[in-house]
Amino acid sequence: MKCEEIFAALELLEKERGIPQDFMLGKIIQALTAAYKKDHEGVENVIVDVNEEKKDLRMYVQKEIVETVENPGSQISLEDARAMSAKYQLGGVVNIPVKNVEFGRIAAGNGKQVIIQGLREAEHGMIYDEWGSKEHEILTGTVHRIDDHGTVHLRIGSGNEATVGLMKSTEQVPGEELTEGQLVKVYLVEVRRTTRGPQVLVSRTHPGLVKRLFELEVPEIYDGTVEVRSIAREAGSRTKMAVWSSDENVDPIGACVGPKGQRVAAVVNELRGEKIDIIKYSDDPAEYIAAALAPADVVEVRLSDEGKLCRVIVPDDQLSLAIGKEGQNARLAARLTGYKIDIKPASYTGE
Repeated sequence: MKCEEIFAALELLEKERGIPQDFMLGKIIQALTAAYKKDHEGVENVIVDVNEEKKDLRMYVQKEIVETVENPGSQISLEDARAMSAKYQLGGVVNIPVKNVEFGRIAAGNGKQVIIQGLREAEHGMIYDEWGSKEHEILTGTVHRIDDHGTVHLRIGSGNEATVGLMKSTEQVPGEELTEGQLVKVYLVEVRRTTRGPQVLVSRTHPGLVKRLFELEVPEIYDGTVEVRSIAREAGSRTKMAVWSSDENVDPIGACVGPKGQRVAAVVNELRGEKIDIIKYSDDPAEYIAAALAPADVVEVRLSDEGKLCRVIVPDDQLSLAIGKEGQNARLAARLTGYKIDIKPASYTGE
C-alpha cells in the first residue's frame, strides 16, 4: 500500500464513517514504528514524519552522536555523522532516512492490516461513547432474535448509529413473552467494554425503567416540579413509587395519576398490567412507612431506637392486606423506605 493510497483510504473513512484521520494515522505510525523495530534489533528511536499536504510519509532512525559506539542501533560515531554533514557535533542526534524500498515494504505489509484493525477499534470506541452517554435512559428497541440462552437481542437506533442491545433472561419480566419484530421500551443499564467490542446491556426489570416511563408521561417529573424519591419493584407484578414536591400547590400523586388516571394507565400499559402504588414521600419516617403500606390502613408506627427497625400496628382485618400476597406488600414497603418492618394486628398483646 503506497503512501497516497493510505491517505486516500483515511479520507474515505473519515467521510463515510466519521473516523478522524488523525486517529487512524496515529495507529498506522505506531504499527510502522513497531514493525521496523521488530526487523532491526537494537533500534530504539524511530520517527515517522507526516506531510499531509503532500500525502507523504517518511521514516527515520534517530541515533545519538558518540565518541565510541556501543549500541549501533541507537548510536553513531562522530566520524560517521560528519561524513553525512559537517554540522554534527558530539552529543547531538542524527536522523538517518530509511530507504524508500524498505519503508515501502513495511508500509505494504502493515498499512492495510492496521487500517482494518484501527477501523474496528474506532467503531468500537464510537459505539461506546455514543451509547455510554445514554446509560440510565429509556430506549425503544426492536426484538431481533432470542438466542439459546434466552438472551433477547434488540436493534436499537437507526442507520449507521444502530447497535444491538442485549437483555439477559434475568433482566426480562417473568411471564412477558417477546417476539421477533416487536417494539419494546427498555432501560439502558450499562455499556461494557469487552474484547469483542462494547456490550449494550438493557433491562425491562430495572426500577429505573418505571421512573423514566413516568418522566415521559408526567411533565411535572420531567421539569423537576415533582421528584421521584424512591422506587421498589417486583417486575411484572407490582411497583411502589414515592413522590414529593416542594411546591405546596402541586399534588405529586395527582400529577402522576393524571386526568382520569391517564398518565399512570399509560405506564401500566407499557409494563403489561403491572400494578403501581404511588405514595407521598415524607421526611417523617413514621408517616412515610404508614403511607408505604397502602392500601392497608395503619394504626400506629413504633420506631426502634436501634437502627432502621419499626413495628407497625394495623387493624385486625387489615393484617393480610398490609402483609400482601406472599408478603409482597410488606416487602416492597420495606425496600421503598429502607426500614425493616414488623407488622402486628391491633389485638396483638405481646412485647
